Amino acid sequence: MIRLPQVALPLNTAAELQTLQSSVDILRAYSDRVEAAKTLFKRRNTAKNPTFAEVRKSLTRMCAGARRCVYCEDSCADEVEHIKPKDLYPESVFHWNNYVYACGPCNGPKNNQFAVFSAGTGLVTDITRPRLGPVLEPEPGSPVLIDPRWEDPLQFMALDLIDTHLLLPTKAKGSKDRVRAEYTIEVLKLNRDVLLKARREAHGHYEARLSQYIAVRDRGDSAAQLRHLIRALKRMQHPTVWKEMKRQHVAIPMLAQIIGSVKDFV
Repeated sequence: MIRLPQVALPLNTAAELQTLQSSVDILRAYSDRVEAAKTLFKRRNTAKNPTFAEVRKSLTRMCAGARRCVYCEDSCADEVEHIKPKDLYPESVFHWNNYVYACGPCNGPKNNQFAVFSAGTGLVTDITRPRLGPVLEPEPGSPVLIDPRWEDPLQFMALDLIDTHLLLPTKAKGSKDRVRAEYTIEVLKLNRDVLLKARREAHGHYEARLSQYIAVRDRGDSAAQLRHLIRALKRMQHPTVWKEMKRQHVAIPMLAQIIGSVKDFV
C-alpha cells in the first residue's frame, strides 16, 4: 500500500460527478442523503455508464501492474471503493478524491468500517453503523484510516524484508501515527497469510528483474532494451516491496550490492 499517483479526470466526467453529488447534497435530511447516495451510486456505477467507465479508466492508471488492488497490491481491482464510506459520508459519494480501485477480498472486509479521532475527545471512536442501527450523522473527527490518495502509508509503516514480510508500524507506541498504522493494517487485513507469501515471491521477482537488467546493461544491449526492462520492473505488482527494497537496501547487504549496481535508474 503506497501513496497513489495523482490522476485527473476528463473535465466532462468531473462535471457529471459534481452534478450527481449535488443531487444528493440538496436533500435536507441526513437519512435521505444516505439513502440517495447508496441508491444513485449503485445505479450509476456500472460498466455501461460512460461516467463510471471513465472513472474506472482513471483509477486503472493509478494501479500497479495489471490493475492491482490499491490495498493488497496482489489481486485484480474490480470495485470502485470509497475510502470514506458512502453509508456514513453521503457528501463524498461522488467525490473523485474519495475513490480507489480495490479487489473484493479487501473491499469486503473493510465494508463500512470506519473510525475517527473524535473532535471532542481526541479518542479513537468507531463510527461504523450497525446493519440495523439508526441512520444518524457520524461523530465529527479526523479519519484514523490512512488515505493513499493523499498520504504515504510508508511514513507510518514498514515492510519486514529480512524475514516475515509483515507490514509493521514504525512510529512510537501510543502515538496517533502508530494507532493509524495499526488500524489500517487490521481493517484492511494487510498481513493475511496469502499476502505474506505474495510479498516474499515479489521480493524474489524484483531481485531477478534487477539481475536481468544488470546482465543486459553490462553486455551492452541497446538503450531501448534497458528502458523496456525498467518500465517492466516499475509496472510489477507489489510496488510496496520495490519501494521498501530501495528504502532499506543500505541495511541489507545483498540488497545494498544489487541496488548499488543499478543507481543509473533507481
